[in-house]
Amino acid sequence: MSDGFKVVIPARYGSSRLPGKPLLEIAGKPMIAHVCERALEASAEQVVVATDDERIFAEVERLGLQVVMTDPGHQSGTERIAEVARQLNWQAEDVIVNLQGDEPLIPPSYINDVATALSGQGRAGMATLAARIEDQAEIFNPNAVKVVLDKSGYALYFSRAPIPWERGGFPDRANMANEALPFLRHIGMYAYRVSFLQRYCSWRPSPLEAVECLEQLRVLWHGEKILVKTVAKTPEAGVDTEEDLHRVGAILAGN
Repeated sequence: MSDGFKVVIPARYGSSRLPGKPLLEIAGKPMIAHVCERALEASAEQVVVATDDERIFAEVERLGLQVVMTDPGHQSGTERIAEVARQLNWQAEDVIVNLQGDEPLIPPSYINDVATALSGQGRAGMATLAARIEDQAEIFNPNAVKVVLDKSGYALYFSRAPIPWERGGFPDRANMANEALPFLRHIGMYAYRVSFLQRYCSWRPSPLEAVECLEQLRVLWHGEKILVKTVAKTPEAGVDTEEDLHRVGAILAGN
């Protein structure tokens, strides 16, 4: 196995709230360029954009970056990444980081963190990140996905609901902090081995992921492990709305 890792950035043109999102300009360049820069600032040996749209394909090529055209029928970014691995003949033990194409503010160190989390253990073929929740409102925010871990740092469950539910503590107590069992927010970036991706794509969707709208629950449903590395804080939110576009643009312009 190579000592390095690869980053694949799934980028779709269609978005209900921001059509053409990867190509929208932020601080003088398209958003997908900023995301690629974050990946290149990490320790990745290869960065590839995976798209199903000719406009995105052409723009990434114009930027001098590697891009792969994938099947428009994929149901998730994970399936799209698996196709990239097949097209580029990556090896079974190669590690791939799935970096969302709308995360131009992701710290490069977090990309390295999730990629290296799989090293030195053989129980999980997939890893992700989480950070302690400091803002009480996040515990009850369904858009802030929570994760509960076992004693070894493997995920027990992901949910949009407040987990773990503290009997007798919710919802009346003003201070939600729990030093013994902190509430963790999932950060939606993943690392996988290619062999794991092949297994994932053979599994049927699970009832849990349908209810929660969280594709990582398919992994737990089928009895496999997800290793979760805890980082210092949740990164700045990505771009989902016009308001986000202006917020992120102001931050990047300031940098």
